Amino acid sequence: MKKYMYTYNRLVLLLIFLPLTLQAISQPKNYEVKSPDGNVILKVEAGNKLQWSVAYMGQPVIVPSPISLTLEDGEVLGDNTRVKSAKTEELNSQFNAINFRRTVVKDHCNQLTLQCKNDFGVIFRVYNDAVAYRFFTKKKGDIIVKQEEANFNFSADHQAFIPYLRDYRGGQLFNASFESPYRVQKLSEFAQDSLSILPMLVDLGGNKKAEILEADLEDYPGMYLVLNETGKGLQGLFARYPLETKAGGFNMMNRIPVKRADYIAKTNGTRTFPWRAVLLSKADKELLNNDIVQKLASPPRIEDISWIVPGQVAWDWWDGYDIFHVDFKAGKNTPTYKYYIDFASANHAKYIILDEGWSDIFDLNKLNPKIDLKEILRYAKEKNVGVILWASWAAITDQMEQVFPKYAAMGVKGWKIDFVDRDDQPAVASTYAIARLAAQNHLMVDFHGIYKPTGLQRTYPNVVGYEGVYGLENFKWADMNMPEYVVTIPFIRNVAGPMDYTSGSMRNVTQADFVARDHAPLTKGTRCNQLAQYVVFEVPIQMLSDSPTAYMKEQECTDFITSIPTTFDETVPLDGSVGDYVTVARKKGDTWFVGAMTDWSPRDLTIDLSFLGDGNYQAVVFKDGINADTEATDYEKEVIPVKKGDKLKIHMAPGGGWAARIIRL
Repeated sequence: MKKYMYTYNRLVLLLIFLPLTLQAISQPKNYEVKSPDGNVILKVEAGNKLQWSVAYMGQPVIVPSPISLTLEDGEVLGDNTRVKSAKTEELNSQFNAINFRRTVVKDHCNQLTLQCKNDFGVIFRVYNDAVAYRFFTKKKGDIIVKQEEANFNFSADHQAFIPYLRDYRGGQLFNASFESPYRVQKLSEFAQDSLSILPMLVDLGGNKKAEILEADLEDYPGMYLVLNETGKGLQGLFARYPLETKAGGFNMMNRIPVKRADYIAKTNGTRTFPWRAVLLSKADKELLNNDIVQKLASPPRIEDISWIVPGQVAWDWWDGYDIFHVDFKAGKNTPTYKYYIDFASANHAKYIILDEGWSDIFDLNKLNPKIDLKEILRYAKEKNVGVILWASWAAITDQMEQVFPKYAAMGVKGWKIDFVDRDDQPAVASTYAIARLAAQNHLMVDFHGIYKPTGLQRTYPNVVGYEGVYGLENFKWADMNMPEYVVTIPFIRNVAGPMDYTSGSMRNVTQADFVARDHAPLTKGTRCNQLAQYVVFEVPIQMLSDSPTAYMKEQECTDFITSIPTTFDETVPLDGSVGDYVTVARKKGDTWFVGAMTDWSPRDLTIDLSFLGDGNYQAVVFKDGINADTEATDYEKEVIPVKKGDKLKIHMAPGGGWAARIIRL
C-alpha cells in the first residue's frame, strides 16, 4: 500500500509540474547588452528562433532578426535554442595598427557570449559605434554548413546605397569583379534580379547611418545581401561550394565554377565563423574614422614586420606606356621599365610594377623575351626602387610554391595578384594561403580583381592592397559619374579596409569634354580632385597611375603627390556628406595633410584647423583655379601661414578638390 501511495504521489506531482516545466523550456530567454557609452542597445532572444535587435540613441535600427547555421544533417543551430550559460564582460584594450589610418587602435566594447546545447554558441559585441555577432561551434571532426541565415530587419523602409553585383565573369552569378557604383533607393525597391556586395550603407534618417559588413572572413564564403520576406529587411546569401571549375572570363584567366555543391562550406567542427557587423553613426564624417574591421580581425600572424614597407608605385598599365622624347620604343621591354625606375627614383616613389606582359600569363617562369628581369632588378636595386610583379590568381595558385621563393631570392618585393573574382570558400581560403606563403618569403601582396577586405590585412600585414572598387581604370572604357562616386566610397567601401582605386591622372576634363579611351585616358573632375584623393583615400600601396612623361610635365603637382605618405599616425574627419563631399585631415610625424573633394556641385566649405598643435605652421595649398569649371586642369598653388584654430574658406569647382600639406615651422 505504501509503495502504491508513493507511486501515486509521484505521478500527481509529475502531472502538476510537467506543464510548468514544459512552459519554462518553451519560454525564450532574453538578454541585453549596452555599449560602453550606453547609446547602443543590443537585445537577444533565444527561443524557438535565435533573434537579435539593435537600437541606437533611442531609435530602433534592427528589429528582431533570426540568425542560424544549418548543417548537412539537418540540425539548425539557432532553432529551439537552449542556452547553457551566458557571460557578459567588458573588453578594453588597444593594439598597434599596420598599413592603416592610425598607429594605435583602441578596442573597447561589451561582449555577451552564449554557450548553447548542441555544441555551439554565439558571441555578440556592442561598441559605441557598431554591433557585431559571430557563431562558434565545438563539434568533433569536420562539419558541412548547408546554409547560414543572417537577417537585418530594419525598422522602416529606409533608403540605401546599394552596390549591386555586376560584370559576371563567364556568365556566372558568383564570379564578378566586385566593382560597383551605388544605386540609391529604398530597401523595398531592391532589385530582384541581382545581389548586393558589401559594405552596404543604410540611411536611418536624422543624419544617422547604418553600414553592414563582415570581418574575419577565413575559410568561409563571403556574404551578399538580398531583400528578405519582410520587404524592408536584408538577408545574407552565400556562394555554394565549387566542385568543378574551368578556365574562362577575361583572356581565360578566371577559374569559373561550373558545378557547385548544395552546401556553402565544409570545415572544421571546432571553429569561429565570420563576424556580421553593423556600423552606426550620427554624422556621416564618423564613417571616415571607423576601425571595426581591424578590431574584429584575427591578430597578426607575422612577428617581424620590418620588411613590410608601404609606399607609392609608378605603374605602367593604366597609362599604356605613354612615354615619349626617349630613344627607345616604349612598351613591355627592359628600357621602358628602366625609365620607370629612373622616374620612381627621382620622385621618391618606392616601387614600380611590371604589370601583365612581363611573363606568360599562365606560366610565370616563362618570361617575355623583351624583358631582362635580372637586369631590371639589378638596376632597381641600384636606384633604391623595389619591383612588384603582376600575376593572375590562377597562375599564382598553381605556381606560388615555386615562384615565391624563386623571385624573392632575385629581389622582387611583392606581387599584384589579379582576377580572383570569386569569394566562395576555396577562393577565400586561398587568400590566406597566399598571404602566409608570401610572408614566409618576405613578399608583399596587392590583391586586385577581388572582393572587399575583411581583415586579412591585419592578420597578414604584408597584404597591403585590395581592389574591390570601381577604380580609375574604368575611365578607359566607361562613362560613369566618378566625381559622385569618389565622394561616396570613403564612407562605404574604404571603411572595410584599404583599396586600390589607382589615382593620379594629369589629364583632367569636365563632363562635357570627357570621352572614354584606352590611350592617354581622361578622367572626370579637376586636377585638385585627383591630388586630394591621395589624402582622402586609404591606400597603403598607392599608384602613380599616369605616365612618367605626364608627371614630369606637371612637376609641381607631382612633387605634391609624392610628398603624401600612404599610411598615417592619426586621422581626423572634418566634414562630409555621403555622395556630396568629403573633408579629412591625416597626420604623419609633425606634418598634416588635408584633402577635400566634391561631386558635380560647386561647393564652399570651411576647413577648421583646430586639430593642429600649438606653434606656427606653413600650408602648401593646391586649389581649383578660377577657370576649373571649364578647364579641369586649372589649379592654383599658394603657400600661407596658418595656426591652430584658423578657419580657411575654400571653394571647389564642379568635380573639384582642395589639398594641403601643413608643415610645422
